[in-house]
Amino acid sequence: MRLVGPSGEQVGIVPLAKALELAQEYDLDLVEVAASARPPVCKLMDYGKFKYESAMKAREARKNQAHTVIKEMKLRPKIDPHDYDTKKGHVVRFLKQGDKVKITIMFRGREQSRPELGYRLLQRLASDVEDLGFVESNPKQDGRNMIMVLGPHKKKTEAMAEAREAQAARKAEAKANPGKSQNHTGDDIPEGEVADADTETAEAPAEASAEA
Repeated sequence: MRLVGPSGEQVGIVPLAKALELAQEYDLDLVEVAASARPPVCKLMDYGKFKYESAMKAREARKNQAHTVIKEMKLRPKIDPHDYDTKKGHVVRFLKQGDKVKITIMFRGREQSRPELGYRLLQRLASDVEDLGFVESNPKQDGRNMIMVLGPHKKKTEAMAEAREAQAARKAEAKANPGKSQNHTGDDIPEGEVADADTETAEAPAEASAEA
């Protein structure tokens, strides 16, 4: 077999008995790492430590994994200014989180004969959030609805990292100023508004608000 030492150095081709003798001498395990090679490759290592480190790396990779999430925001073509600002705020929040946003304009009754109203509204929204996102899918009619998809400029992994940093900063500030409210755990929500539920379903739209 071809033997690799504990530090990755090449020991060379040695018989099994010699490899076992070296493993006992170093108080390590003899682990086959390339069974299909000719001759097979084995390495001297602490197998328990190797398994633990591999599990920790896999856990960290899962923790930092970025899932593709699509939020959805529904609007009516004749939405009033206050509702528009509220829903735009949610779109801004989703884009800052690194999520895509599916914008749906719902037409009813005679509104269906005025698709330009929905188109102009979608164009306005895209313009209002252009610093945070871009039009990934242009407005298109889908039955009674008109749909547009916005993609974030910021990658999901970057948004997750920034969110962790912000959370750590808030905890540090709360510890340094214990007199402040202990109930502050996320982004401020203006009085009278209710944040929409964020359903984290990978590769599937997650409805983020009720009908306007």
